[in-house]
Amino acid sequence: MATPIPLVSPDDQRATFVELFFDLVFVFCVTQVVALLHGHIDARSAGSALLVFWLVWWAWTQFTWALNAANTEHPRVQLMTLLATAIAFFLAIGIPRALGEGALWFAVSYVALRTVGLLVYYWVASGDPLQRRAVRIFGLFSAGGLAAVLVGAFAGGSALYLWWGMAIALDLMAAGIGGQLEGWNLHPDHFVERHGLIVIIALGETLIVAASGLVGAPLTPTAMATGVLAVAVTCGLWWSYFRYGRPAFEHALAACHGNARSCLARDVFSVMHFPMLCGVIAMAAATEAALARPEELLVADMRIGLGGGAVLFICGTAAAMWRATGRAPVWRAALVPAAAVAIVASGAIPGVAMGILLVTLVVIAAIEHRQTQAPSAVAV
Repeated sequence: MATPIPLVSPDDQRATFVELFFDLVFVFCVTQVVALLHGHIDARSAGSALLVFWLVWWAWTQFTWALNAANTEHPRVQLMTLLATAIAFFLAIGIPRALGEGALWFAVSYVALRTVGLLVYYWVASGDPLQRRAVRIFGLFSAGGLAAVLVGAFAGGSALYLWWGMAIALDLMAAGIGGQLEGWNLHPDHFVERHGLIVIIALGETLIVAASGLVGAPLTPTAMATGVLAVAVTCGLWWSYFRYGRPAFEHALAACHGNARSCLARDVFSVMHFPMLCGVIAMAAATEAALARPEELLVADMRIGLGGGAVLFICGTAAAMWRATGRAPVWRAALVPAAAVAIVASGAIPGVAMGILLVTLVVIAAIEHRQTQAPSAVAV
């Protein structure tokens, strides 16, 4: 007789195919959020993208917590993950009209996705009193945010922004209270791996935008050079996160235990990764505009998107490293904002703006590499 598959995740669990399949839908979600910034980045479009992307992000990260606790080889968990994948597909479809006539479609999909994630977590926690209590308290506080999303969708108009803003505040309150509780039993390797995959999804969107901008366009030397620089900048962002950020996060999370681990996971991943991914989305929108007209001056809002997005991602990674290790990579905090100011003030063509950013990333990488090679190196 075959041994029953346990519902609770093993300590050595890695990301499985069903999780990767689930993540594929979020490639589409990120694409849809980038589309909200298509052609311009003003206060209204940025605010709309920020509001919608928070809900997308919170649905993904909550489900990731649930799958960290669940054995993703269990048939019931796999079926629920596939159901969540289908719901997330309809969530993504609703993004372009989420703040208008499609608000209810988006809200219902969002609440359904969050509910499936909580249900999976309740199943997994059924045999652990501390974990069951933690999930129950988090779920109760989360209910307020879910209700606010539905009320906002029904209200529409300016009231929608108020209700959905309230939902974000309630989500953060639920995370703040829930993170203090014992019993989450996080598996660091799997948790860090899953968030690394979502960063790759976001960076991949930038490459997709760069490629789509060149397909069908005249392949002039300027356009090709700008495309090469866009790819190089994206690779620089990958290097800054996976070469230095991710190992620091994984080591710090593994070194913590109990509610210290859950608080660190909440702060570094569920909260601080959000502005980092917002930065990638802003850069993707700016890259799209840059490759559409590579020989013209990059308009001001797209220069802000490119420079500001780099600040959000690189300095956001630095802030998360500081929270994880207690040491702040000050070179990132100093050089990237300076580069962003230069990009915004330059009024240059896209290739020059990309070049400024690439040089900055290379300098930071060289400094950090030298520091890690020093025998008594201390990250600063």
